[in-house]
Amino acid sequence: MRFISIYKTQERSAPPSPEHIAKMGKFCEEMSKAGVLLATEGCQPSVKGFRVRHAGGKLTVTDGPFTESKELVAGFALLEVTSKEQLLEVTKRFLELAGDGEAELRQIFEPGFLPLGAKQ
Repeated sequence: MRFISIYKTQERSAPPSPEHIAKMGKFCEEMSKAGVLLATEGCQPSVKGFRVRHAGGKLTVTDGPFTESKELVAGFALLEVTSKEQLLEVTKRFLELAGDGEAELRQIFEPGFLPLGAKQ
């Protein structure tokens, strides 16, 4: 089963320390070798981004930064797991390294899709 993990946290003005980057790199390498981590990336600050909204037939573009947001998407990971327990263990380990924030976990639709917990 594949999931996207969307990491949200308060935006930081400084990049992570070299030590933090090394610890996260080691974790990502371990998860990649285990076949759990398929892809991951962090996002640049919202000042470099923009939002595009479509509502009522109108398209609106808003440049960053997005100061009205308490938490922003800071990065994502595409994960492949065999159980909810494995997904939660990997997420727990990631959050312990990443620090304050939350991970929203969403299962990806695939051919033969079965929701987490469904019987085959």
